[in-house]
Amino acid sequence: MDPLEGEASSVSVEYEPVSVKDVLVEMKDTSELLIDLSYSAVLHRNEALAHEVLRLEQRMDVLELRARMSLMMAVRKPDDAEELAPVLGIVAAADEISDAAGDIAKIILEEMGLPDAMRAALPEAAETLVRGVVDPGSAYADRTLKDIDLESETGVRVIALRRGDDWLLNPGPETTVEADDVALLRGPDPAIGEVFEELTGKRYETPSIEDPGIEDLERAVDTIIHMKNLSELAVDLAYSSVLFDSAKLAEEVRNLEIEVDALQSRFEAWTLRAAADAEDPVALRGLIRLATSTEEISDAAIDISEGVLRDIDVHPVVQLAVQESDEIITRVEVEPGSELDGTAITNGVPDVESTMSVIAIRRPDEGWLLVADSDADLRGGDVLISKGTRTAAAAFEELSQG
Repeated sequence: MDPLEGEASSVSVEYEPVSVKDVLVEMKDTSELLIDLSYSAVLHRNEALAHEVLRLEQRMDVLELRARMSLMMAVRKPDDAEELAPVLGIVAAADEISDAAGDIAKIILEEMGLPDAMRAALPEAAETLVRGVVDPGSAYADRTLKDIDLESETGVRVIALRRGDDWLLNPGPETTVEADDVALLRGPDPAIGEVFEELTGKRYETPSIEDPGIEDLERAVDTIIHMKNLSELAVDLAYSSVLFDSAKLAEEVRNLEIEVDALQSRFEAWTLRAAADAEDPVALRGLIRLATSTEEISDAAIDISEGVLRDIDVHPVVQLAVQESDEIITRVEVEPGSELDGTAITNGVPDVESTMSVIAIRRPDEGWLLVADSDADLRGGDVLISKGTRTAAAAFEELSQG
């Protein structure tokens, strides 16, 4: 058994006055990082990342308890219970995401078996996520991220730091990288090796994996990766639907969940067919676990947005959680003949006077298109999921209207 497993039950959590808003923000950030880490651990066969997932899962358990305690103390009258019930749902859903991410990580730690096609299916341009311990002699040690200027120099980002049991989930320019910090790095594969070696003093080795060439297995793997991307988008939209009290975004969460369910059905069919040709069918067990956990994440996204779908007013504590950021996610429908109709999108950026980035397109006759995967031309009837400032969002919606 992994040394981290079984420890969570021994952690004593007592009630203390904490900001529900702060706990919700940390749970949101933690759940998003958990999804990222767990899939990266599987796709890159990285046990160190898988162990970090279990550490974060324990952290989420503590956050959930604190959030529940604070919400119980906040109820004074029936109206409070009605407004806080959806917030409790958000807390429970974040824990469900955490549990699913933990199950994904255990695919690696318990050596369940996973076909090499998982690694072979990664696009060449995909960014890599790695974990490294900061060496005291590193040129990055005891310097701020602003001073290091890592992202502009290399394209590699520090997405989180762990200092003992404390997590820095959103390190900013003034965050100092200290010796013995556990750093989570994301960036292009060619550059991340050099950064890893400078950070840790150890050689970075990229795993070499051959494609087994089983057609049905390749289809199953392509399907599971698409499920992963849609589930991540569903969680992002679910939180945004609550934070901005947007029924339109909540409906898109439901649409995504329906699509993930359909993909899982197709995945099961491809996997069963692949088992007949696989040299070791047992190696598909991890793939089946991955699909199940991915579907659970999309189900949790529905739970997050349930209050919005049921038209329950957003509690002020949730509204406070979004006031710290000016960036929002929006949903607009491209009307035929509008300025967006026929506009080309390259790397998520539409060829119009706008600073909005398009994350995904839902096309009535084709389903979901994740813009990060390919360039596209917008069409009338497309539903766009975009990210940007409030001001840019208002102007972008005007461009979508005929």
